[in-house]
Amino acid sequence: MSDDLTPPTVESQLAGSDDTARESGAAVPASPEAIVANHRRLVGYVGGGEDPEDPAAVLAMPMVLRIEKNDPPDRTDLLTAAARAVALLCLDDRAAGDGPWATAMDDWCNARIRKIARRARGAQWAAAQEVWGVTASEGSAQARAFVPGRVGDLDRRIKKLQIGGTEVEGELPTDPPAGGVVLWTNPELDMTVGKLAAQVGHAAMLAVKLLTPEETVRWRIAGCPLAVREATPDRWRGLLAADAAGHAVAVRDAGFTEIAPGSVTVIAQVARA
Repeated sequence: MSDDLTPPTVESQLAGSDDTARESGAAVPASPEAIVANHRRLVGYVGGGEDPEDPAAVLAMPMVLRIEKNDPPDRTDLLTAAARAVALLCLDDRAAGDGPWATAMDDWCNARIRKIARRARGAQWAAAQEVWGVTASEGSAQARAFVPGRVGDLDRRIKKLQIGGTEVEGELPTDPPAGGVVLWTNPELDMTVGKLAAQVGHAAMLAVKLLTPEETVRWRIAGCPLAVREATPDRWRGLLAADAAGHAVAVRDAGFTEIAPGSVTVIAQVARA
């Protein structure tokens, strides 16, 4: 795997229940053993199955995008931060073995992979940092992914945040990076930034399937560098063929919001020098 993508600035923050000491802003060491265990989960997960009868019991990974009113982030930077946050959470030490996030991650990966993105600013964003999860940055953009759980049990600090209103300025570049993990978006689909954030987050998970355990360890320790790009129509056709051949991995949406079921939204690829 190429190291051409510059390692990002990563902030991993932990907050527990009332009887657990909070470590706001404390970086969690990346253990190779834990990363390999998390890699095994991501490579092996099947997902799918029927939803529970109780809508409140549906499992989902919440995501929050920081969109300040007077200084909104660039679209590409925000989507990159969102995808990275998901990858970092999925490969976090706390998600492996006897870690406090392991059971939640196992349950979620055995169900339908759902992510729901919201926006936050100011005090809302600060409050979101107190909920179990991982924050990632790209440029001036920040996004946070949270430990999956029942939608009916969603922390009130996240539940009250708005799902809509995630649009920000900017166009995704179409030129490929020099190497590394690339998440290519479908040029034919019109999705909101919130919807697309969830899709690139899923693609970041799937990209691990293209990496060996050793590559995954290096990628996680480097801070999960990746690039988000919009494919040209010609490139998209090639990516679909690469997915069919097992050289790339496609995200196929369940169709709950915005687009038709089965639509391919993003394709993850690892460009090796």
